[in-house]
Parts: sequence; structure tokens; C-alpha cells
Amino acid sequence: MEYSKGNIESGLTPITSPWMDNLFNKGALLTDLLEKYGSPINIHQLQSFSTNISIFREALDNLDLSYQIYYARKANKCTSLVKRAFHDKIGVDTASFKELQQCIQLGGNSENVVLTSAIKTSDQIELAIEHQIPIILDNWDEILLTIKTARKLGKKANIGLRISGFTVAGEKLYSRFGFDIDSIRDLIFKDLKQLEAEDAFDINGLHFHLDGYSTSQRGKALSDSLELAEDLAQQDIHIKFIDIGGGITMNYLKDEDEWNSFQYKLKDAVLQNNNTETFNNNGLGFENIDGVLKGKLNTYPFFNKVNGVTFLEEVLHFKNEANLSNASRLKSQNIQFRMEPGRSLLNQVGMTVAKVVHRKRDAKGQWLVGLDMNMSQMMSSSADFLLDPFVIFKEEASGPEVDVFFTGAYCLERDVLLKRKITLPNLPAIDDIVIFVNTAGYMMHFFETEAHLFDLSTNLSTSKDSSLNLVDFEEDAM
Repeated sequence: MEYSKGNIESGLTPITSPWMDNLFNKGALLTDLLEKYGSPINIHQLQSFSTNISIFREALDNLDLSYQIYYARKANKCTSLVKRAFHDKIGVDTASFKELQQCIQLGGNSENVVLTSAIKTSDQIELAIEHQIPIILDNWDEILLTIKTARKLGKKANIGLRISGFTVAGEKLYSRFGFDIDSIRDLIFKDLKQLEAEDAFDINGLHFHLDGYSTSQRGKALSDSLELAEDLAQQDIHIKFIDIGGGITMNYLKDEDEWNSFQYKLKDAVLQNNNTETFNNNGLGFENIDGVLKGKLNTYPFFNKVNGVTFLEEVLHFKNEANLSNASRLKSQNIQFRMEPGRSLLNQVGMTVAKVVHRKRDAKGQWLVGLDMNMSQMMSSSADFLLDPFVIFKEEASGPEVDVFFTGAYCLERDVLLKRKITLPNLPAIDDIVIFVNTAGYMMHFFETEAHLFDLSTNLSTSKDSSLNLVDFEEDAM
């Protein structure tokens, strides 16, 4: 067996790790795994997860900060990652009753679990209070429910308040999450006092969740949160932690020039009404409106010069008008810094592997290669996953080159797994293997469904990166 990356020319070449490269050369092993567990399978390499944790730890240690890192569980469902997070002494951010319950069963406690659900039901709040898990409250109804539940249980809740509405460069940032920062003082000093809420909970922290990937916005939001914490301290409310949420970018691609070239070609093709770069002229957010290019690329920004630790450092080095950095103010105010990265902790952790079921030409003459998986098994909130896949051919490639689109198993016209055209050295055969790399963060599970009564994908994990055999992979127990 031999393998090839799609789009040798004009590609979007993903960064890969030695463990991935090793598996590309183990077509027989991957065939055995697909035979045993079905298609698709998601493979996770746990040591890569630990490495990412260590890199963030080192950066925060170098700044001499008190901190806690919380892995955002919603990014990936695997319990193996929760276990590894606890083993590596970081926390887990939970966003549902089942996530919270499962983390507690796996050893989670008030020091390493937080509840941040967008919708918090009474069973979530009760479970969190029973175990003194911090609850990040988002709205007035959640406050009332928490007070009611705490009084019923006869226990104080451990809460943080989610805030939003920060003003950055003269613009007030919108978010559907949290209390507006301009009204938060009235809420704390007037509304909560009227409820005599101090018997039901202690306000221990502040939290925010920003959309997008701007370091300046996060830096300003953290700075404003620190200013709020100073004001609260004067009223004897001492903030113990500030949590900046997630959105820490990661870089998927080897070459910035490839990323820029792809965008240039796509925009030009849309503008010229001659888009053969994507399936059925999909502009991925760009549109030609009366000869004018409109819109923006609606995918994840797959190439990022500032990513991971450098992203985090820009946030922490942001300075207020008094020229004081966020990092120095966190230390001087004795506040623990918290963050909840999902994607950036899963960099190089996973791959999705599927087998070819059929090949056919459509009415336009395009080759469609059907895989035994569906679009929900590789889908995030972005318009498309863009990385070049890898194909393992059981027979030696003999040409000619062929352009293909990979399609899925749902009875939907839009079940096209990659909207990018992929050029291969020859047409894949039935049971050849297609691998999508770096899919652990938000791609494997975030929108996965069981429509048509399809089974969910099987999730496997290993801590080895070489000399792999069938017995080295453990099936995840959800």
C-alpha cells in the first residue's frame, strides 16, 4: 500500500505529527481497524494532548501567574481526554448535565470542573451545588434558579458571573452571552442585595466568552474585567478568578502562501463566475453581486501566525491606560487566571479515517467518491473543512490524475464532505482509505447525528506514536 496527499499542486498542506505520518504508512493496520470497528473511526493520540497542556503550562509559569486551564469538553466527546486532563492536573469545562455528571464520575471536583452551559437546568445547578462545582451564571433567571436551589439544599453555590458588552476601539462588542458590563455593578450592588442573595452564593469569579479570534478584544475584555474586580474589592467582594473562555487560535497549515493563494483563487473564481475550485460554485461565503465581490470567507482561519502560546501572551501583555499589563495586574490583585481552550489543546491530537464505498460521475462529469461516513462526522460551525486529505491506495497509483469531491452517506444533496476539489494521482478504488487530519477539535463530534439510524463513529485512543498494533488502540466508553 502507498499513500498520497491530495492536491500536490495548489494544495492546503496540513501540519502532521510523527504519529500521523507513521499511520499513513500502516495501511494494513488501518484496514484492520476499519474492519473491526466500522467506518469511520476517530483516532486520538493522547500524548499530543499532554504535550499541548505542557506548552501552555510553561508559558503561564514563565509569567509567574496563578492559573487553571480547563479543557472545553464540548470540543470532543471522548472520556479518554477527560481522564488525561485530570491526570495532567488541568480542569474540564462542562456545558451540559451529562458532561458534568460524567466528569464528576471520572474524578472531577470543585478544583478541576466548571459548569458554563448556555442553558442551565435545575438538575445541572443542583448537581453543581452538591459538589461545589463553580457555576458561571449568564442571566437573571439563572440567578433566581441558583438562589432557589441553594436554599433548598441548604448549601451555598460557588458562582462566577459571565459578562459581556465590552467596548473595544469605540465599538461595543455584541454577545448573546452574559450580563452587560455597563450594568453589572447595579446588578451586584442593588439587585442582588434586594434578594439578600449572600446566603445563597458567593461571587468568586468573572467570566467572558468572545466570538471571533481577536487578541486585542480579549486583552481589553480582560483589562476591563480586572478594573471591575478592583471596584468590587472596594465593596468587600473579592474576585478569586477571571476566566477568558476559549477561542485561542491554532495553526493547521504548513505554508502561509498556500493559504493566501487559495483565498485569492477562490475570490477571483467567484468574481469571474468561473469557480471550479469548489463543489458547484460554492463561494464559502463569497458572492458575486452585480459584478462586485461581497462577503467574507466563512471558514475557520486555518493559517494563523499568532496561535496557541503567542495568542495567549498577546492577551496577557495587553496594557491599560496606566501602562500596566494584564499579567501584572492579575498578580498584584491576587486573581487566578483561567481559560477554557478546546481546539488549541487538541492540536495534532486526532484524525478521522473512512473507507471508499463507491465512485461515480455526476451530470457535470465530476467524479464523486462516496465514503462510509457522513457530513455530521466532520463538521463545525464553519462553512467547510479545508485541509488536504491523505489517501491510502491498496494498489500502486498508475494514473491518470483525477479531480474528485468526497461525498457522504446522507440522502442530502449537500452531504459533500469537502467542498474543495481534490486532485489525486488516480481514482481511488473501493475500500481504499481516506484520512482527514487534525479533526479532534470541534470536527468529529460537535454536530454528529444518528440520522438514518447510522451508528455514531467509533473513537479510539492510544498513547503510542510508533510500533503500533491493533491491541494498542482502546475504544472510548462514552
